[in-house]
Parts: sequence; structure tokens; C-alpha cells
Amino acid sequence: MITMTPKSGLLLLLSCIAAIAAVGSVFEISSGQPELGTMTTGIILAVSIPLTIASFIGAVADARKANQE
Repeated sequence: MITMTPKSGLLLLLSCIAAIAAVGSVFEISSGQPELGTMTTGIILAVSIPLTIASFIGAVADARKANQE
């Protein structure tokens, strides 16, 4: 069983929030008329995808590190 630390929990929370932002941005762009504009929504999408991946990988790495100690 992998032990979760506060750091890995926060990183996982950040990953979930960024993933929700990415999905919302895709829906907004596909609607044709994003409320925040196409450019702003595109920027949110472009930032949230790597943030989701990086924070998820960081959360898993931190949990594995805590489990080895």
C-alpha cells in the first residue's frame, strides 16, 4: 500500500483541478463561443495540460518516495 503525504495530496489536488480546467476549456472551445474568448481559453488549455501531467507525476513520485522510507 502506498502512503500519501501532505505534499503528494496537494499535488494530486492540483492535478485534479488542472484536469477539470482542461476539460472545461475543450468544451468551451468546441462550443464555438468561449465565454472568456478563444485566446484566453486556449491559453488555459495549453497551461493546464502540462500542469496536470507534471503534478500527477510529482504526486506519484512523492508517494513512492515516502513509501520507501
